Amino acid sequence: MKKLKKSEMLTRGQVEHVRAERNVLAEVASDCIVKLFYSFQDEEHLYLIMEYLPGGDIMTLLMREETLTETVARFYIAQSVLAIESIHKHNYIHRDIKPDNLLLDKNGHMKLSDFGLCKPLDCSSLSSIHEMEILDDGNLYDTMDVDGALPNGRNGRRWKSPLEQLQHWQINRRKLAFSTVGTPDYIAPEVLLKKGYSVECDWWSLGAIMYEMLVGYPPFYSDDPVTTCRKIVHWKNHLKFPEEARLTPEAKDLICRLLCGVSHRLGTNGAEEIKAHPWFKDVIWDRLYEMEAAFKPQVYGELDTQNFMKFDEVEQPKATRAGSGPFRKKLLTTQDLNFVGYTYKNFAAVKGMRQSNDPGNMSPQRTSIDSTHSDSGVNYSN
Repeated sequence: MKKLKKSEMLTRGQVEHVRAERNVLAEVASDCIVKLFYSFQDEEHLYLIMEYLPGGDIMTLLMREETLTETVARFYIAQSVLAIESIHKHNYIHRDIKPDNLLLDKNGHMKLSDFGLCKPLDCSSLSSIHEMEILDDGNLYDTMDVDGALPNGRNGRRWKSPLEQLQHWQINRRKLAFSTVGTPDYIAPEVLLKKGYSVECDWWSLGAIMYEMLVGYPPFYSDDPVTTCRKIVHWKNHLKFPEEARLTPEAKDLICRLLCGVSHRLGTNGAEEIKAHPWFKDVIWDRLYEMEAAFKPQVYGELDTQNFMKFDEVEQPKATRAGSGPFRKKLLTTQDLNFVGYTYKNFAAVKGMRQSNDPGNMSPQRTSIDSTHSDSGVNYSN
């Protein structure tokens, strides 16, 4: 269950993002996308009830394995291509593609989640980043320098080797997983520069994830987000491959054709040009979700949580009720009006979920929006 506080969504200007998340989950019929069963609301909160995927996420997998073989990486990048393609066909841009949002089901197949930018890069935390500051590349010379130090140490900080870079990233990655700030490591340069962007920004993010899968850390990583943003904007100077990684020429070529300018980026003219890349030559695209997954997670039940990182529970303040008694349902506030039409029920998906509990039944395909039900009114029931 995903729970969103209405007042916070309004304060952060996230109303359209919240609606987009609910809509894309309801509209996109794909095995690559997490299923939405219900959405509803009360006076204080919005709720999304989605399928639970006990296999964990790609972030946790990378933290355990450090790097993936090209065979395993190819499988999950290919499934990610299908997932991104499916939302682009419905005229949505995800804008937050990262390992945390690539979830695994009990069989190890990947599904894309989090369409509401509910944990984006917190721009307020980067208030010191101005366009000229991002564009200033004068003090950055090497992508292996995670501290923004000059390679010869002239600013008093020591240059880090690729192994130290990997270890440093792993430590910071765990901290970021518990943070509400997020990381800019997967954000496309055109998004950072706020110059206007389209679906191509999702393909950049996929390229950054592929690099991390094969190298062990993102291509422009720094422990300072300002430095990371600078490296992304000046990707021509900072996109490098450590010799220790030993990537195949095809893998390097695909990464370079995703982490590049918009006009030359693969995917600009559709996902088919990515699928046609030589790195995917042995991929059978229409059978990816039918074949055995490249990684099989250990799952000991439908509610098993061992494949996810453990987070400390934060006690939420008790909600204050806007009204009570028989006349409460008539009290519509401006806040409520912003979320009219949010209530939704996917009858076919819920029926399929029940059937899937029977071992003799195969899980059905996700249904289209035509077989779903949406309530245009606000639900104030207890």
